[in-house]
Amino acid sequence: MPPSNLARSAPEPTGRYVSFSEREEIALARARGEGVRAIARGLGRAPSTISRELRRNSATRGGGLEYRAHTAQWHADRAARRPKPAKLVTNPALLKYVQDRLAGNIATPSGRTIAGPQIQWKGRRHGRRQPRRWSRAWSPEQIANRLLTDFPEDTSMRISHEAIYQALYVQGRGALRRELTACLRTGRALRVPRERVRGRGKSFVTPEILISERPACVEDRAVPGHWEGDLILGLASSAIGTLVERTTRFVLLLHLPPQPGHRQQPRDKHGPALAGHGAEAVRDAITGAMASLPKQLRQSLTWDQGSEMSQHAQLSIETGLKIFFCDPRSPWQRGTNENTNGLLRQYFPKGTDLGAYRASELDAVALALNTRPRKTLGWGTPAEAFDELLRSVEVTAC
Repeated sequence: MPPSNLARSAPEPTGRYVSFSEREEIALARARGEGVRAIARGLGRAPSTISRELRRNSATRGGGLEYRAHTAQWHADRAARRPKPAKLVTNPALLKYVQDRLAGNIATPSGRTIAGPQIQWKGRRHGRRQPRRWSRAWSPEQIANRLLTDFPEDTSMRISHEAIYQALYVQGRGALRRELTACLRTGRALRVPRERVRGRGKSFVTPEILISERPACVEDRAVPGHWEGDLILGLASSAIGTLVERTTRFVLLLHLPPQPGHRQQPRDKHGPALAGHGAEAVRDAITGAMASLPKQLRQSLTWDQGSEMSQHAQLSIETGLKIFFCDPRSPWQRGTNENTNGLLRQYFPKGTDLGAYRASELDAVALALNTRPRKTLGWGTPAEAFDELLRSVEVTAC
């Protein structure tokens, strides 16, 4: 019987898969004694593709391992049939192993089971600051790779992490109950497409203003006047802006009060940012904070890719600062600012309303930090180090 891809009703094969004519070429090359890389060069394929083809489709009915084109095509057609039964459906032992590592109860060192909070599954992700279900909570990748260690000789105890994710999220392949998604680290009830994660960079951030383009002299802190900035957030969309000079650790706090009408009228998605930390408010606050500093101490500002900095071009014109942006989800690239934000949480804890503070109160907190001795400054204070910089700038100007 001819291979199925030669039937009249078969769709035209795509270049992604090895075709029957390519399999004939592989069979002839193997008969001539050519190696995998030589065959791959002749067909314009990756060596791994040829190696995988020989490994998967070489077996014959007689039990031999010689490669024949018709037999290889029959193996490929059989493997391509859909739908295929899910591995977790056909292998109860594998299903039990996966369920126990994903959703099994935690226990004390003596073996006593700890139930943890009793959480009812609602078909959606857990809410903010809500208790979560306690379980062993291995990730699918941890489960898939641990199987190689626990069952080195049993090839039936093998599954990919993607198959586990599909068993949780894809209807029709649900060997695992949907509520077990609550045991994953994210707790998402719906899976986020990978392309959506890749595209999280902001449109206003262009390659020439990424942190990789920042001058090398900024990194070693030898040249003063380079700043890092961020927002710390609180309840009711309240926020405080933070600016830290990299050399002296000197802190400036930006007062970002809510605008009139905030939380007093329905939110307009395309209207102005009434919470107080929109792009215009942040731009004006940074401009005001930098206005009193000499030009030598206004070299650059590094920020994350928050939308509050979408007016960075205008900010750069008004202040003379060169603006650079960190890579997405890379807070360590602003390590000085992140450390300062942690210190500020002593005064502005998470979950509190940061809009209740006046500008004078923020100035007092900034003063408290700036007059606190720092080990990195030889137990001097940021205020002393910054004041010395200001004096040196004045002497240079004279």
